[in-house]
Amino acid sequence: MKALLEQLFEQKKLSREEAKKTLVEISESKYNDAHLAAFLSVFKMRPISKEELQGFRDALLALRKKVDFRGVDSIDIVGTGGDGKNTFNISTLTCFVVAGAGYKVTKHGNYGVSSVSGSSNVMESLGYRFTNDEDALNHQLDQSNIVFLHAPLFHPAMKAVGPVRKALGLKTFFNMLGPLVNPARPTRSFLGVFNMHLSRLYHYILQEEDKSYAVVYSLDGYDEISLTDAFSIRSNHMDRLFQPEDLGFETISQEALFGGDTVAEAAHIFSSILEGNGTEAQRHAIYANAGMAIQQFDATKSIEDCIAEAKDSLDSGKALTCLKKLVASVK
Repeated sequence: MKALLEQLFEQKKLSREEAKKTLVEISESKYNDAHLAAFLSVFKMRPISKEELQGFRDALLALRKKVDFRGVDSIDIVGTGGDGKNTFNISTLTCFVVAGAGYKVTKHGNYGVSSVSGSSNVMESLGYRFTNDEDALNHQLDQSNIVFLHAPLFHPAMKAVGPVRKALGLKTFFNMLGPLVNPARPTRSFLGVFNMHLSRLYHYILQEEDKSYAVVYSLDGYDEISLTDAFSIRSNHMDRLFQPEDLGFETISQEALFGGDTVAEAAHIFSSILEGNGTEAQRHAIYANAGMAIQQFDATKSIEDCIAEAKDSLDSGKALTCLKKLVASVK
């Protein structure tokens, strides 16, 4: 690791194979915490390259515990995290709204590192128990249209660096990797990133694959459609900038998306929105993200129709029913 760090400190980049090899060795606990912290910090000081990101991704996918959902056409809806905005759990709520609209969702998530409450924090708080048992996961997906894949149970390399990431309390390249390494390898993805550089990298990597995807980045730094500013969508059928009004919504304030100061508060906000007690701004942010995610199943369907499906799912209680069924299926 010392030689590798010297190379990186000289501003040299890793090849795809070097990146893969290094992450495999990290998963084998070959390096101490000081070396790991230094290695993670390198990519805070300069942009990660496409080859490095692909190599790290190759390693995680090669090492992952696979899960087979037996040909189910599903979508993952997940953000990188690390945007520092401390919003309510927009991506996770969006997953339940899409599931409530009748689509299968295989959600990949983790505990928050640079935010109060990540998707795993809120799901655990609501009574969901994590598992990597394939039969149990297939049962959950069949019963509730959605399943939650807690990243450390499927990615040994993520588990190996968990304590160091938590101690650093900063976004790292593992934030960049999370949305790209869903162990189920779903056929569709709606992914959020925290800067435009990463949006381009995701686009370059995903366009090499035979899948439907969209990458979202709000220009004021959110890794989702925040409706607080214009946002970029890059996909295999579009590359354009949207304003909130293009989806029929008004611009909202950043304060309206606040996610709470504790996990308990985040879980309360989460439940309140699903129960129909969310504010207009909260609901509109969910409608926008869920509508765009639903469109990944049929690019010919208008965004207005997709948003209407999302609105019906949330407002009718169908999304809440999916949560109740999912939690009940693990008890």
